[in-house]
Amino acid sequence: MISKNQKTKDTATSEFLEWITTLKSKIRSARNKLAFSINSQVLELYWELGKDIAEKQQNSSFGSNFIEQVAEELKHDFPEIKGFSRRNLYAILQWYKFYSEKYQFVPQVVAQIPWGHNRLIITKIKNIEEAEFYCRATIQNAWDRDTLEIQIDNKYYLTSGNSTHNFNNTLPAKQSELATQTLKDPYNFDFLGLESDALEKAIEDELIKNVTEFLLELGKGFAFLGRQYKIEIGENDHFLDMLFYHVELRCYIVIELKAGKFLPEYAGKLNYYLSAVDSQLRKKDDNPTIGILLCKKKNKIDVEYSLRDIHKPMGISEYILTDSIPDEIKPQLPSVEELERELEKRQSE
Repeated sequence: MISKNQKTKDTATSEFLEWITTLKSKIRSARNKLAFSINSQVLELYWELGKDIAEKQQNSSFGSNFIEQVAEELKHDFPEIKGFSRRNLYAILQWYKFYSEKYQFVPQVVAQIPWGHNRLIITKIKNIEEAEFYCRATIQNAWDRDTLEIQIDNKYYLTSGNSTHNFNNTLPAKQSELATQTLKDPYNFDFLGLESDALEKAIEDELIKNVTEFLLELGKGFAFLGRQYKIEIGENDHFLDMLFYHVELRCYIVIELKAGKFLPEYAGKLNYYLSAVDSQLRKKDDNPTIGILLCKKKNKIDVEYSLRDIHKPMGISEYILTDSIPDEIKPQLPSVEELERELEKRQSE
């Protein structure tokens, strides 16, 4: 039996833990706001620097080594500030010229991401609309610089939101918009190192082995719950290829993987699985389960007809498996037997 003193002590401990958790949250929030404020101020300063340098370059005769002289002067008077190197001043000038084609002041979305991210974007992106897209995606997904570079290299701008789906007809407007933004088409599975004729099981095996890269390719918010997830329907067992929960959409997501071309019956089977998950796993506060069918190839008309009368939210996307060795190069490479003969020859010499 628990004593009164013990109960009082437990209550006090619980209250302390709750209070300290709230306090830590407030400190983190204040720290993040401070970091954001400092970052914005730095970028506003860089904007003014870029503007002044651009104007002086155009309207004065300071000579070809003008920026080098500016760098030396600033580093001499502000040795504690690292952003005044010749290289960084050139980057600041490039960044200012890039966005000043459209804006008089540093764009708000641009000012919300670190300078290193900004430098990366302007070196890889050639139009402002796409650059702003990557700024927003960085903020929404909390990407570090390496992740941002991977997403740019994988052409996230072109793939995001392109999946063929029925979200507009099956989800509330706000959730439909978020679900549409969440899906890509195509997904890039180049990190698996598999050739284009790989079978479903091999692809699934490698996706699970490389689950970190897989989650990165899927995007922010996906929590992996299981592979070949067992669902009992009647007296039969069914196995979902992969089951996820999306923390922002607040719903289960069933991913089915097909190694070949999309067939209309795939949509019907996925619809069946979504009904089962909604009935057996979905909680009161969860939104409707979403299905994603990943296939090697699809015909857009086939997909649109297949989804037209389905009332469960579903998206159909392609995936890419880049060949390890391009087909045109393969005939030029030696066979295994030729390599073995060459090895034996060298060993005998």
